[in-house]
Amino acid sequence: MDAITLVPSQTALLVVDVQEKLLPAMPPADAARMLRAIDLLLETAQRMAMPVFVTEQYPSGLGPTVGPVTARLDTMSPRPPPRAKTVFSALAPAEVAQGLVDAGARSVIVVGVEAHVCVFMTARDLMRRGFHAHVPFDAVASRDPACKATALAALAAHGVTVTTTETVVFDLLGDAKNLHFRPLSKLVRDLNG
Repeated sequence: MDAITLVPSQTALLVVDVQEKLLPAMPPADAARMLRAIDLLLETAQRMAMPVFVTEQYPSGLGPTVGPVTARLDTMSPRPPPRAKTVFSALAPAEVAQGLVDAGARSVIVVGVEAHVCVFMTARDLMRRGFHAHVPFDAVASRDPACKATALAALAAHGVTVTTTETVVFDLLGDAKNLHFRPLSKLVRDLNG
């Protein structure tokens, strides 16, 4: 598989630090769009039996994963447990790094906050470890939109696939005859609010 193609059986979703005390610091429109994108990607992962990993940065200080994401995670079986960390890269918890290897993931879709810190360092670490990292621009956020734009440009310049949630979903579907096409394509239409 090449670096840019997503195949469900070789792809994982990594939700980075979408927490109660971080989310309000994001620009409201970006936060809302990010939450819709993450919800769609979680639905896609669930339908396509893709592994999902979730991290929380210093949860005793920044709180747990936000309610909308938690509600979607609660519908998944098995439910992906959040992994606490203090290191900025989401590969710091052994359960995440080893879980990706054990799942046979070659590509990892990285979503969450902040784009220029934890998402950036996670994507960089994925590349260093030989994974293909995909970062949908609309599924990440930063307090400062300029920081987000700068981080995405730097990642793209170094081999990370900076993409869109819609592109990710349709790449994973691969064909309009896919049995998940109709329900997911409706959710894609709703993505822009």
